[in-house]
Amino acid sequence: MVSDTNRTNRPQPRQKAFGELPWNAAAITRPLLAWYRRAGRDLPWRRSRDPYRIWISEVMLQQTQVERVRDYFQRFLARFPTVDDLAAAPEPDVLRAWEGLGYYRRARQLHAAAGQLVSRHGGIFPHTADELRQLPGIGRYTAAAIASIAFNQPEPIIEANSRRVLARLAGYDQPLARPRDEEPLWQLAAAVLPQRSAGRFNQALMDFGAIICTAAQPQCSACPLAGVCVAKQQQRVTEIPHLPAPRTIRRLRETAFILRQRGRLLVERRQPGEWWEGLWDFPRKLPTGIKIAGPRHQVGEVSYTVTHHQVSCRVTLSEVSARPRATRHQRWVRPNDLATLAMTAPGRRIARLVTPR
Repeated sequence: MVSDTNRTNRPQPRQKAFGELPWNAAAITRPLLAWYRRAGRDLPWRRSRDPYRIWISEVMLQQTQVERVRDYFQRFLARFPTVDDLAAAPEPDVLRAWEGLGYYRRARQLHAAAGQLVSRHGGIFPHTADELRQLPGIGRYTAAAIASIAFNQPEPIIEANSRRVLARLAGYDQPLARPRDEEPLWQLAAAVLPQRSAGRFNQALMDFGAIICTAAQPQCSACPLAGVCVAKQQQRVTEIPHLPAPRTIRRLRETAFILRQRGRLLVERRQPGEWWEGLWDFPRKLPTGIKIAGPRHQVGEVSYTVTHHQVSCRVTLSEVSARPRATRHQRWVRPNDLATLAMTAPGRRIARLVTPR
């Protein structure tokens, strides 16, 4: 464990933001690391310090729950076991492996960054956060996570869980509506970060926020840091951190058209500016030149949420008497071919209505 005297040159939390803190770094690091040794989560990406595995996991974990990521992580690594494999893969294959995780820009940036790692760095990950941030899709948090966990660089992190823990410990009650509002917490994270156990400490912070210092119903009675927690002392745990209110959900209704002609189905690739850009789905309006033969049948309904929209989608099936030439973003495919395409989440569910398992 690093003594406090070794931190004299480390950044300190801004007194204007926090006031006089009633504890030193050791009052946080020692009990937190001890708790992590006893109760830290056994996660597949923590079983090595391979920066590739850590990078993939951190990108997957952005806006996605840990339990959902476990299986995806294992499958993705089986498909692309090294950064060279990921760089060499066609983008549609990467998107297909990512299907179901959402936020597909993450997959595209992973693919682009893998290409740069191979072409510019010989497939070797840079060791510093500054260098890592030069790669597509790697921001401040992800760079710090890779650098600290894989290479034990003394880089602090702030994400949803660690932000909550540190804000409560410090009693930091200022609004956190924008990334720049979190700067005092980054300073605090740097001030308490142990030099020799940076990766373990950062993982401990995240696990502690996920297990003990939760957003709802935190387990203060089981918290080894309760004695130094300002929010607990002030009985303001439920008020801190001060986050913006959730955005209002907008409800929409739409119709998806399953168009079939001689056993083939029409699919369209989502265009720039649309949700799920670059992925395949069924049309949401009748394409020009399509001639429907006979009645249109409703075969089901799917509901989904995307970017603060709750969508109810009625699914219809129609036979097409004449099949016009597909445009460059359309394909007429056999039902079995749908399994090979990278499809939107609702598109995959719609496909199951006509290709049941």
